[in-house]
Amino acid sequence: MWEENAEDIEWHETQERLVTGKLTADDLEVDRSLRPKMLCDYLGQERIKENLDVLIAATKNRGDVLDHVLLSGPPGLGKTTLATVVANELGVAIKTTSGPAIERPGDLAAILTNLEPSDVLFIDEIHRLNRQIEEILYPAMEDFILDIMIGKGPAARSIRLDIPHFTLIGATTRTGLLTGPLRDRFGIEFRLDYYPHSDLRDIVLRSAAILDLSINDEGAYEIARRSRGTPRLANRLLRRVREYVQVRHTGEVTAEAASEALEFFEIDSLGLDMMDNKILTLLCSTFAGRPVGLSTISSALGEDADTLEDVYEPFLLQQGLIARTPKGRQATMRAFKHMGIEFPV
Repeated sequence: MWEENAEDIEWHETQERLVTGKLTADDLEVDRSLRPKMLCDYLGQERIKENLDVLIAATKNRGDVLDHVLLSGPPGLGKTTLATVVANELGVAIKTTSGPAIERPGDLAAILTNLEPSDVLFIDEIHRLNRQIEEILYPAMEDFILDIMIGKGPAARSIRLDIPHFTLIGATTRTGLLTGPLRDRFGIEFRLDYYPHSDLRDIVLRSAAILDLSINDEGAYEIARRSRGTPRLANRLLRRVREYVQVRHTGEVTAEAASEALEFFEIDSLGLDMMDNKILTLLCSTFAGRPVGLSTISSALGEDADTLEDVYEPFLLQQGLIARTPKGRQATMRAFKHMGIEFPV
């Protein structure tokens, strides 16, 4: 039976980190060090930055608490980072949790009662809060009170606790799953957009300076244009390029060195990875451009349908490489051209 050697295992682990977003402890530590701390360091999303600058300044001038903020958008665009930046600009502490982590009303009560006045509570994936938790959160957001039940059966009684005035920042990748009552209680809503290549290049240059990596503008742009418009992926690819260059090259990271490194990790000129190209090969070659159902693609690739729909499909749709039709997913002419396959007549 064939066994993978150490190099093969390391290569596959690197691919998995690139595709799934699962980071090692070292990756996480580096990732945290690259995150901006203040608005002046936060690159891109200029409209949102300008709005926040005004809102934060007004809040501080009044000595008040910032209204609740809802941040939405695809993964990796900086929602968590922006929440931390807001807390730093306000000069208050931030407590971080996620929707799935709050399982019982007591969990939420413990979090809220431990907040200090004006603190920021950040709930990631807030659309995954269960309805019972949401019902408790409504009066906490509006009136800064907490209604909890003590005891069970006939002896049960409700008590009302006052909690400090706080700012809730919720982040979601699926705004449509938020209930209307919860969404209406956010006074400020921002949707983060994918970053243009120029902003991603600036982010790569900033991160390279923090990592003490010598890189020129062309090398940074090469990484940026393969980063799917996402700062998280740009920083991740930068780290992979740094590791490759340390072994195979010396000196400054140029466009040629960056391109060679990313091709080695199977990230092509459009930023498509190995699974993206498998999907396009399946649609263009195996099914010759005919519409294919999601379950069929899932079975053919051995990948979960939800993962295909949530992780891989959005970027392929954004790039105009596939189309959703009533009969299924279908490769476009651009996909055939990118794959070097003749378009069926």
